[in-house]
Amino acid sequence: MTSRLAALTRDDLNDPQKEVYDDITGGIRGSIQGPFNAWLRSPALANSAQKLGEFCRYHTTLGPRLSEIAILITARKYRAQVEWYLHSKIAMEAGHSQATIDAMLAGGRPDFAAAPDADVEKENMVHDYATELVADGRVSDDMHARALAIFGEQGVVELVGVIGYYHLVSLTLNAFNVPLPEGVEPPFAE
Repeated sequence: MTSRLAALTRDDLNDPQKEVYDDITGGIRGSIQGPFNAWLRSPALANSAQKLGEFCRYHTTLGPRLSEIAILITARKYRAQVEWYLHSKIAMEAGHSQATIDAMLAGGRPDFAAAPDADVEKENMVHDYATELVADGRVSDDMHARALAIFGEQGVVELVGVIGYYHLVSLTLNAFNVPLPEGVEPPFAE
């Protein structure tokens, strides 16, 4: 797959683009990867998206272990190769097993109880809520009520925010054919 956009270096950028580039590379991410090369073509979009993304990835009340479940389910929905590749590694760092990640890749329900430090109720809830939401763009009243009972309003709003943000990421990666690193096998068959 050939990227539809040339890779930008800092020298290619105008002043507004450089400001966003510097914010991204000087922040918690430390580099430009994933959708950011595309988004830099619109500095205002890049700036807004990177701030939302930083919150969704690093600062929700869900924490990385739960967020990564929602992110991987969203990546699977769009068969977003780069998103899955990057976040399957992050999910492992957050404590998910390869078996859990493989089950999500196959579209199955992981056995979260197999992990010694799992919060099975919360992990199952994130999995089920995200799966239902990405399938239809809606969740049932029952699903929503169960999520509220576990996460509260703030947690559910943040869960939906994570899912929504990673829809944007996945669509950007797919629309612009952002390639996997050299030598990496695509997680989803082409």
